[in-house]
Amino acid sequence: MNLTLVRHATLIVETRLGRVLVDPMLRAAGTTPPIENTPNQQRNPLVNLALPAEEIVAGVDLCIVTHLHSDHFDDAADDVLPRDLPILTQPESAEALAARGFTNIAVDHPSIPMTRGRHGTGEIGEAMGAVSGWVVDGLYIAGDTIWCDEVSDALERHRPRAIVLNASGARFNVGDPIVMDADDVRRVRAATDVPIAVVHLEAINHCLERRSAYRGIDGVHVPGDGETIEL
Repeated sequence: MNLTLVRHATLIVETRLGRVLVDPMLRAAGTTPPIENTPNQQRNPLVNLALPAEEIVAGVDLCIVTHLHSDHFDDAADDVLPRDLPILTQPESAEALAARGFTNIAVDHPSIPMTRGRHGTGEIGEAMGAVSGWVVDGLYIAGDTIWCDEVSDALERHRPRAIVLNASGARFNVGDPIVMDADDVRRVRAATDVPIAVVHLEAINHCLERRSAYRGIDGVHVPGDGETIEL
């Protein structure tokens, strides 16, 4: 299975089920304000797309939207994606995607089970809302989650042959990280011996840990933007 990191959490995955686009954030660098109440106040995204948007969406058979925060689905993606493209998303996001005019939305799939996670802890985690992950052709795409019982259960239930983790220890000025940090990735590594790709790095202003924080973890791949790896 080939996985291309476009940028942040935007992925292209070549699977036996077809070409899958995950969490398309396609706007140009610096076109939106920084996420507020975070340590770094640079405008978002921090970097440009590594591939042209038209190339990213070309030949896509399925789009997975894990949740509708703007660093996972944005107006630029809305502009370029065909309205009849099959979209798989969590139940909490389906109505909003339909309101944008997409006509082929599903919240379940016979071959792609949905998983859950926690987008932070305490009141912040509750305020961040529901998030989902998905297991596509044996690849567990965990989505925006910290290490939690839901992730542990997904590993036990689905026995993936490879994993994608959204990391960076993204956080606000108060509270705990809202996605995995390097210690959480080590916890996943201790729970399984399958290959892990770490993404969600160096593209949005609240993502604080850099790629270098993960490159020394055994069994962990840290692709650069535009890079394709085999899992």
